[in-house]
Amino acid sequence: MKTEDKIHKQLAENPIILYMKGVPTNPQCGFSAKSVGILNETNIPYAYVNVLEAPFIREKLPSISHWPTYPQLFVNAELVGGCDIIEEMSNNGSLLPLLIAAAPKKAEAANEALSAGEVTQLVQQGINDAKVMIEGEGCDLTITVISSQFNDLSIVKKQQLVLATLKEPLASGKLHAVSVKAFTPDEWQDKQNATGLLQIRH
Repeated sequence: MKTEDKIHKQLAENPIILYMKGVPTNPQCGFSAKSVGILNETNIPYAYVNVLEAPFIREKLPSISHWPTYPQLFVNAELVGGCDIIEEMSNNGSLLPLLIAAAPKKAEAANEALSAGEVTQLVQQGINDAKVMIEGEGCDLTITVISSQFNDLSIVKKQQLVLATLKEPLASGKLHAVSVKAFTPDEWQDKQNATGLLQIRH
């Protein structure tokens, strides 16, 4: 098999794959180490190729991906990028949803969708003063969370705080298609007041 064919086969068979220097338990460069650390924090399984032990792949992949350096993360056979992009996506909250969508779902997990009560309990375990409201059914949920812990946090940070409490069911497939709305108590009160005014005007 030609090296190019081997690479395409790896990309086709592994929805999330990292081409790196070394292995996850022993990275051989700082950028690979940082990328592995970020991926490991998501608890979502991924494949990897140690390009130091695959010199033909190391030489050929940049001409396929049009990316000259390592590591290289691919999701669904599309290049995501190297360490800087992986870190940036982790910080802005876009990496986890991408990996969750690509991760193979366990058939049995899909049939064990969490109840609204179980979701509420998980959120409140992680955010102890949270008021939780859930709309929707099965795996397709809109979760509204109100907590004073959101004070002074950006919208992304608020959502990350909520998603962190649901990391395990999201990774296993018991939850997906989740929409998160996060408010401080003051923001929620302002929203209710605005809604009330609109109703009065009509």
